[in-house]
Parts: sequence; C-alpha cells; structure tokens
Amino acid sequence: MKEEKQMYESKKSCASSDRRGQTWESIDWNKCEQAVNKLQARIVKAQKAGKYGKVKTLQWTLTHSFYAKTLAVKRVTSNNGKKTSGVDNVLWSTPQSKFKAIVTLKRRGYKPQPLKRVNIKKSNGKLRPLGIPTMKDRAMQALYLMALEPVSETTADNYSFGFRKDRSAADAMARCHALLSRKCSAEWVLEGDIKGCFDHISHNWLMENIPTDKTILQKWLKCGFVYNKELFPTEEGTPQGGIISPTLANMTLDGLQELLETNFPWEHIPEKTGWYCPKVRLVRYADDWAQRMREAPS
Repeated sequence: MKEEKQMYESKKSCASSDRRGQTWESIDWNKCEQAVNKLQARIVKAQKAGKYGKVKTLQWTLTHSFYAKTLAVKRVTSNNGKKTSGVDNVLWSTPQSKFKAIVTLKRRGYKPQPLKRVNIKKSNGKLRPLGIPTMKDRAMQALYLMALEPVSETTADNYSFGFRKDRSAADAMARCHALLSRKCSAEWVLEGDIKGCFDHISHNWLMENIPTDKTILQKWLKCGFVYNKELFPTEEGTPQGGIISPTLANMTLDGLQELLETNFPWEHIPEKTGWYCPKVRLVRYADDWAQRMREAPS
C-alpha cells in the first residue's frame, strides 16, 4: 500500500501542469536537472540501503517525469547523432518538434521500431556493425538510462572506466601507471578484449539481472534490425549505437574485479614476510581490460 501511495503521488507530480504554456525555448533547464538529480540521489540512497522496492518506485517516478523526458529529448537532439535518423527517417530538428516529442515518451503502448543496421570501418580495417534506433527510441533509452544509471554507478567495479560519468581513458591509464610504475610492481601484464562483447550478451541474463523496467527492456532487445531493406530478428546482444547499450555491457561485466580479489587475496604468512600480495589487479575500459600479474600467464 505504501508503494502504491508513492506511485499515486508521483503520478500527480508528473501531471501536465508542469508544461502549461511552455515552449522549448522557455524550458528551465536548471529546474529540470535539479529535479532529476534529486530523484537520482534518492535512488542511490535506496540502492545502498538495500531497499529495492523503493528503487523500483523511484525509477518509475523518474521515467514518468516531465523533467526527465525533457532532458532525454535534449540529449538526443544535441549529441553527435542528432542528424542521423533511424528507419523512420524522422529527425527532431526544430524547437516545435522537440517540444512535441516530449509528450510522446510514454510507456503505455510503446513499441520500438527495428534498428537501422550500418557498418563502419574500425582502425584495423574490419567492419563494426551499428544498430541505429529512431529518435524516439533513442530518447526512450536516454530516459530509462537516467533511472538505471544511479544503480549501475552504485554497483559498478571501482576500476571500470569506460562509458561512465566523470571517467575516461585517461583515468584508466593513470590507474595502470600507479600499479606498474613501482619497483615492486608486477612484471607481467595480460591485455584482453572480449570478442563481440556487445553482440553476444545473453538476453536471458540481461532480463534476469538488469534492474530496470523488464517490459521495456524486452522490447528493445527483441526489436530486430533492418539491413538492405530486410528485417532480421535480434536473438542475442545489445546493439552498438543504442544509448543504453554501454551501461548494459558494463553491468554485464561488473563483478570481474571482485572475482579476482576473492580468488587472489592477500595472505598472512608469518614465517616469511608477514603478508603476501599476489599482485593480481584488474583495470577495465568497457570490454577492454588489462590485468597485472606477479608471474607470467601459462
């Protein structure tokens, strides 16, 4: 009953009165960001306290908030992909179309369109497949990412640096330098890259383990893609090109650091040096990782 009351109150707080007489140009962006940041902070607090029912309620409130929807539209109409359309060839390029788009971001009746498949060349000459959602589907992903990110950031590995707020490749490099620049540092580094990481993530695992709206997530995972005017199903993976995909991939790989620390703990050996450090540490940037090792890998 308590959660139902909170959800009812959140419905009233997200009512259309938030946008009476507004236009795209008149939106108070500071107010939008403050409202969303406040909800995200509450999600973090509830996650840390283990109140997962409250997390779910707050996520529902955020994804139904006019302020969050406004920021979602702003994100997809101001980033590098703003001039790239999906299969519907629709772009939100005018203030009027952007403002009208806000009210279309509704959970009820939502059905994502198939992705537009394109291939881009990688630095090694190989092709990387990208799945490009429509503007509306990108905005919906941006909206639900705002509700998922407070959880993913709370549960993430400490030394995961790729596709995370306020973290970069430079931070990963600094961590590697700190681990490897001492005289007593490990002498070996194992570098790895998970082949086809985005393309082969299990849909069943995502559905069972990602704390987001399962109905919406299922629709994104199974929306299919169009290539050469032919529709193909998506049976596994999360598409490179989707706004929420990097976070889904990070959450899939989170836990590697804890697994290594559990299997290679510090050991107390009084008859020798007192404490033995196995010198096995992980630094990860998305699906690329470096592992320092005391001995050469077999």
